[in-house]
Amino acid sequence: MKGIYCLLIKVLESKEILIGKLGKIKFERGNYIYVGSAQKNLEKRIERHFKKKKKKYWHIDYLLEDKGVRVEKAIIFPFERKNKECELARKLLKKGEAIENFGSSDCKCKSHLIKIWKKI
Repeated sequence: MKGIYCLLIKVLESKEILIGKLGKIKFERGNYIYVGSAQKNLEKRIERHFKKKKKKYWHIDYLLEDKGVRVEKAIIFPFERKNKECELARKLLKKGEAIENFGSSDCKCKSHLIKIWKKI
C-alpha cells in the first residue's frame, strides 16, 4: 500500500537533538505531528518509525531515536497522489509552529514537522 501518514509524537522534556545535516535543533516539551509518505510498503514504514534502533536515513529517524521522544500514534491516509503529503503539512502548519526544514529537503515546504499548539 502507498500513501501518506501522520505520526503523533511526544517530546517528554525540552532538549537539543542533533538531526543529521540540519544540526542541533531545540525541541520544546510537547506534542508534534510529522507528515510523511511512502510510495510502497506504507505499513513497514510506519512499523519502522516505532523502533528505536535503526539505520538513520531521514530527519525523523534522528528525532525518534532519542529516549525522551516517543511516537504516540500513527494515522494512515492511503492516497495515490504524491503531493497530498505537502498539502496536509501546509494545513497542519495553521495549528502550530514549523520546525524549519525538517523532513522537507525534497520539496519546497517550510517543514513536515509541526509543534502543535492548537487542538486538532
